[in-house]
Amino acid sequence: MSKRDLKKYITELNKEQLEEQILELYDKFTDVKVYYDFVFNPNEKKLVQEAKLKISNEYFPIRGKKAKLRRSISQKYIKHFILLGVDSFIIADLMLFTIEIAQTYTSEKVIKQELFYKRMLNSFQQAISFMIEKNILYEFQSRANTIRDTAILQNWSNNYEFNAILERLEY
Repeated sequence: MSKRDLKKYITELNKEQLEEQILELYDKFTDVKVYYDFVFNPNEKKLVQEAKLKISNEYFPIRGKKAKLRRSISQKYIKHFILLGVDSFIIADLMLFTIEIAQTYTSEKVIKQELFYKRMLNSFQQAISFMIEKNILYEFQSRANTIRDTAILQNWSNNYEFNAILERLEY
């Protein structure tokens, strides 16, 4: 069904039928419930705290002994926040937090898997692109520079690429 067909269908419904359909969608689909819960009670601070706790737990587990280091957890939250329409500053903060917590972990333990560093570089590239798109890079410039400097200081195998991303912005 196209958007135009849906619009035509909706205009043919009376108020009670429309209310009934929305309530049915709310009951049937978790995504609709999450969306309406956010729209009517946008507690962004709580959502971000929960996300940061889960991401931190990937590197510094509260329960269990071994860190899982899954980037997919943070990517899931970032995608979810973008879909909900959470403020761009909050999303950018979460994007950078993901890399910063990984760097905190690598300051204590050496990771030999090259894929880990490649994924962190991808996260950095995505964060910078997102901030440029939303025109908020200036507000996060110092954190981006710190991430680059930390990658260099910790001698990440791809640290020159972190540097190259930020150098391109200066010209």
